[in-house]
Amino acid sequence: MSSLSLAVRDSSTMLRRNLLHARRYPSLTLNLLLTPIMLLLLFVYIFGDTMSAGIGGGGADRSAYIAYLVPGLLLMTIGSTTIGTAVSVSNDMTEGIIARFRTLAIHRGSVLVGHVVGSVLRSIISVVLVGAVAVAIGFRSTDATALEWLAAFGLLALFATALTWIAVGMGLISPNAEAAGNNAMPLIFLPLISSTFVPVDAMPGWFRPIAEYQPFTPAIETLRGLLLGTEIGHNGWLTIVWSIALALLGYFWSTSKFNQDPR
Repeated sequence: MSSLSLAVRDSSTMLRRNLLHARRYPSLTLNLLLTPIMLLLLFVYIFGDTMSAGIGGGGADRSAYIAYLVPGLLLMTIGSTTIGTAVSVSNDMTEGIIARFRTLAIHRGSVLVGHVVGSVLRSIISVVLVGAVAVAIGFRSTDATALEWLAAFGLLALFATALTWIAVGMGLISPNAEAAGNNAMPLIFLPLISSTFVPVDAMPGWFRPIAEYQPFTPAIETLRGLLLGTEIGHNGWLTIVWSIALALLGYFWSTSKFNQDPR
């Protein structure tokens, strides 16, 4: 077999292993998935009318705020799901299984590829579940074309890949699973200080740059534009640049740490 065929075979095996772990221990994924769902229900049913009136400058319209809120929470779902990836990678590194894998005749990068592909699949499934809840409580995207829906899916998959590689690196540098979860918390904290809940223009002047110059805000605005027909502007290419930069950073960081002598 060629080296490429061996890499694909071993990566597929590691992907199956990763998915089996997720199926046998679903509590971590479910706990992380509950965060965006609870925030969705909280902000729609408790703060929805007030937030909609404040953003629109007119009467309260909860359905308008649902439309504004959902794109940000879909991206927050990806950040939340990847925390589980950091924990899973840290467990592999500290429980000795990686040391065993190093003695086997398998492609060296297949372990990380299995984690990344498995995490991206879980992220997309989580996004679909949160999206289903959003549709059930009133979210609609009637103006989006099939091409825009395809672009939105591609954006979510690209962003999930970028965050997953960062989460893998965080898991590799963590001494235990608890530390891995703490190290990966920025992946769910950054959406809270982005344009997920309110527009950047409505934020205090001193705080606005923090929300504007980070990866989640342009990704959220791009997804809003694709699903709701709002202006995308420069956010589209900013999202692509951020995603590629984070993916490359995470990839080289992760592979460098993984190829070091085991701790």
